[in-house]
Amino acid sequence: MLLVDVYLDKSPIQGIGVFAKNRIPRGTRIWKLDPRFDRLIKVETYEGESGPVKSYLDRYSYPDRRDPNFIVFEADDARYMNHADEPNCDVSSPEESFALRDIAAGEELTCNYNHFFETGFDFLGDRHLTSDG
Repeated sequence: MLLVDVYLDKSPIQGIGVFAKNRIPRGTRIWKLDPRFDRLIKVETYEGESGPVKSYLDRYSYPDRRDPNFIVFEADDARYMNHADEPNCDVSSPEESFALRDIAAGEELTCNYNHFFETGFDFLGDRHLTSDG
């Protein structure tokens, strides 16, 4: 769950993005995995889906880095955070995220998706690889 006030708006990166309502100082914890709200979905359940449900999960969920038998579906607007090669949010921990630098009010919150996928990720036909690949 996001721990800072945000709003959704059109993103210059892709579609919809998450934007800071107020200035966020460097080092602020901005997100925490909260199993009361964030969903852990069994991979076998995910793989059994098709059509719009599967497409939605493909776009807005990611592998649980603590347990490969699950994917994480965030219950709030955090699922709209876009990728940046030089992000302003650190998502290297699977349980919490922090601001890497001061983030201005109205600035889009971004993260590096490569933290979620060991071999990189496909996004709109553009393949991004991790530093290993």
